[in-house]
Amino acid sequence: MSLDQYLPVLLFILVGIGVGVVPLLLGYILGPNRPDPAKNSPYECGFEAFDDARMKFDVRYYLVAILFILFDLEIAFLFPWAVALQDVGATGFVAVVIFLAILVVGFAYEWKKGALDWE
Repeated sequence: MSLDQYLPVLLFILVGIGVGVVPLLLGYILGPNRPDPAKNSPYECGFEAFDDARMKFDVRYYLVAILFILFDLEIAFLFPWAVALQDVGATGFVAVVIFLAILVVGFAYEWKKGALDWE
């Protein structure tokens, strides 16, 4: 093998690094740098931070995040199934109905346990 075969790959890597690094360097060199106490102060939700960064969060935040991921993945699995519905036939349709039924049962369980109540 000659090195000529690796030239496009090397060029691609160099251009990628250049596209990532050159704008950062230009912004650092050409951009204004006038820090003042207001810019360097901590900012969190419109008021000063009042507690440790490692404070405990309510478990409902995690439950909502898990439910979002669950239903986001459900949609991600339904798109390819919808595209290939003609090819998978009745067997694929039944498999997706079972998949959705399991997710609906899980959603009903979460709803009944009050995971979706935000009070």
